[in-house]
Amino acid sequence: MPSPIPETPHAKPVEELTARMSVSPKQGLSAEEVARRQTVYGPNHLRQRKPRNLLSILLAQFQSVVVYLLAAAAALALAMGDLPEALAILVVLLINGLIGFLTEAQATRSMEALRHLAETRCRVRRDGQDQMIAAQDLVPGDIVVLEAGNVVSADLRLIRCAGMQADESILTGEAVPVDKDSAPVPADTDLAERRSMAWKGTAITRGTGEGLVIGTGMETEIGRISRLVHEAQPEATPLEARLDRLGQKLVWLMLALAGVTILAGLLRGHPLGEIVQTGVALAIAAVPEGLPVVATLCLARGMWRMARRNAVINRLSSVETLGATTLILTDKTGTLTENRMTVVRYLTEDGAHTIPPGTVAPPPPGSALELAMRIGALCNSADVGPELGAPPTGDPMEVALLSMAQRAGLAQGPDSPVTEHAFDPERMIMAQVHAEGASFLYAVKGAPEAVIAAAEQELTPEGPRPLSPETRADWRSRAQAMASEGLRCLALAMKHDPLPDAAPYAGLTLVALVALADPLRADIPDAIAACHRAGIRVIMLTGDHAATATRIASDAGIGDGTVEALIGKDLAGFDPEHLDGPEAACVAQSDVFARVTPETKLALVRFFQNAGHVVAMTGDGVNDAPALGKADIGIAMGQRGTEVAREAADVVLRDDSFATIVAAVREGRIIFDNIRKFVVYLMSCNISEVLVVGLAVGAGLPAPLLPLQILFLNLVTDIFPAFALGLSRGDASVLERAPRDPAEPIMRRADWRRVMVLGGAITLATIAAFLLALRHLALPPHQAVTVAFLTLALAQLWNVFNARAPGRRASRDGDIGNPYVWGAIALCLLLIAGAVLIPGLATLLQLPYPGHTGVLLALGMSLAPLIFGTAYLVRAHD
Repeated sequence: MPSPIPETPHAKPVEELTARMSVSPKQGLSAEEVARRQTVYGPNHLRQRKPRNLLSILLAQFQSVVVYLLAAAAALALAMGDLPEALAILVVLLINGLIGFLTEAQATRSMEALRHLAETRCRVRRDGQDQMIAAQDLVPGDIVVLEAGNVVSADLRLIRCAGMQADESILTGEAVPVDKDSAPVPADTDLAERRSMAWKGTAITRGTGEGLVIGTGMETEIGRISRLVHEAQPEATPLEARLDRLGQKLVWLMLALAGVTILAGLLRGHPLGEIVQTGVALAIAAVPEGLPVVATLCLARGMWRMARRNAVINRLSSVETLGATTLILTDKTGTLTENRMTVVRYLTEDGAHTIPPGTVAPPPPGSALELAMRIGALCNSADVGPELGAPPTGDPMEVALLSMAQRAGLAQGPDSPVTEHAFDPERMIMAQVHAEGASFLYAVKGAPEAVIAAAEQELTPEGPRPLSPETRADWRSRAQAMASEGLRCLALAMKHDPLPDAAPYAGLTLVALVALADPLRADIPDAIAACHRAGIRVIMLTGDHAATATRIASDAGIGDGTVEALIGKDLAGFDPEHLDGPEAACVAQSDVFARVTPETKLALVRFFQNAGHVVAMTGDGVNDAPALGKADIGIAMGQRGTEVAREAADVVLRDDSFATIVAAVREGRIIFDNIRKFVVYLMSCNISEVLVVGLAVGAGLPAPLLPLQILFLNLVTDIFPAFALGLSRGDASVLERAPRDPAEPIMRRADWRRVMVLGGAITLATIAAFLLALRHLALPPHQAVTVAFLTLALAQLWNVFNARAPGRRASRDGDIGNPYVWGAIALCLLLIAGAVLIPGLATLLQLPYPGHTGVLLALGMSLAPLIFGTAYLVRAHD
């Protein structure tokens, strides 16, 4: 059996590692040894999370206190022999579950994408021969052969490198490829700086090499992140928690009302069977049967509206949670920036030349700027295609230099070089030789310190001039100044020689420094400003350098203008559960975190959640996935984002636009306002039903409503107006107000007062109509019940205009101009008329026609609560 792999392979010499792994780099493992190690270590794939099947999605629709409450009401009705009531409630539950099921099943994503990273083939050396095998068959100790374009299939300790670079942005968030070297690095080196390692899932962008497999499957860096994703289980969304708390209150309300009514009836001498039936009626009346259906429909419509705005929602209840967001933790690369390198500045001897976006005017012929652009295009192995905007291939910085020359109209692509001197990680410099007339042009680029040290002259407007020690120091300070701005800097040099095979780095003339950056997306500053106006704080988390992070944050408008990044290694041992102390205060006040690991991102999400924030997390890389899964709202980029990030997120932005988040937040706030509005409407209607029956029974009057009549109102005439309220277009200033308190319930004290006032007004009007029908019109009790039913039904319809918050006009909230409200009213009027006029339905509901006088009485009395409620809302605001 092979020896255990060292804990810090990046810090160990290659000879020590190969000896411990019992493998020769020239021979590789034998077939017999591979078979033994496959038994020990297993296949090289990530742990597969069981996909969320359709049955689990369906069952999840019935896991809330309100649904449990409705099921209890159905069981109670069935126990009392009221089969129609029980069936009606069960139908409501099934409709609600079906709506939620169909909506969520359409957007369900599985974490199976994690294992897709391993579904590749790789070149491995076994028994002294190079062969192609399935990546899942790799074992620790294998020797993997790498070249540009390969995706690394396991965690490798590099044992040989030749000009190798790797794109590790999915792990580190750094857009620039990392130079690789087989030399050991210190044991405490950050992951992003471990140049002696190649990580599973990253891509080789340049050069060749060989690596020793030291980790497969779940023992790789991506496997560790996968484990974090599994452990970072999302909590219930704020809306789910609020609805459950409301349901718990309704349970006690239902039990209390039913108990008080039964007790009062017994004290009044009512028969036990009759009073228990009345208690069941009150229990049914206290439960807003339409609440789960309307909430689900409202969220589903919000989900569809967000989809039209390019925000795809994976979880239905996440729609509203966006509106509750108080803090956005955003990744940098690919989220705030474009995840591509762009030339932003040239520094020549005669000054700085800032490069604007878009097409660039050709530089003056023969100038240092023109020559710098030509050198960048000639000393280049990238390809941007024959047309501007074609998909680029190659090293991102070389792509940027070639694209720059193309934008200036200087070159469509590099000529084939006569001689090529590949990038040397030791020298940090490269050269390509091109024929130019009777001589040869040596185009050179590399790290500023390397090129400045090799150059003997500098190019001035008057021609080449020898480099003095002072001039060299000045060039170095200019390069350092650009680096301190977070810019990537290269030096460009050249020489002419009659021979194509001369020493490439002797006798060079320094032409220019070129600064490159991953540019900020154009819409980011306005989107960040919109977040600030909406009272949402934005914090950047990135695996990139601190200087780059602070520059991007400053340009984006994050922070107060004096942004300083907190480095990830400074947070080692940070406990997100401790909210007190200087370290917690420092974390709470920081707006930029650089060089952060997936664990640190996850800890920061937990810290701000513990501090009371509703946290949204945006990202696009594998390193973002654990935090995306833990956040209240995980938001992944749909175009640039990795599949892993999209699977872990609640929301996927199809256009990768941060501005789409702002539009989604607005939609979420409108949805919550509408939910609160229709809950007030439903609860005031239900309270009126409870009070009508309870007060009448307590006063010794006949019951004005029967259980099936109450259920008809709850399931038919209440749902449609409530749903119409859920479709209101919202207040135009919804993004100008601060986010609501995350702990704020759906129903505040002021909202409960409104419910009691509006419900009380409807109750008084209904009882008054009932008494007038009995005593003034001398109608028989069963016709007086019809008058009470019509009064209550119509008053509840008009109540749709009083469900708004005090101080907001119905026209401002969009209720009067909302066609759905008028359509719901028209539909409910037809249903109410049918309940009285259609013989079969009227018989089932026990609603005989009360005559024209009774109908007019009901209509007149139903308008009184509308007038009173409007006056109350105006006065409450004043």
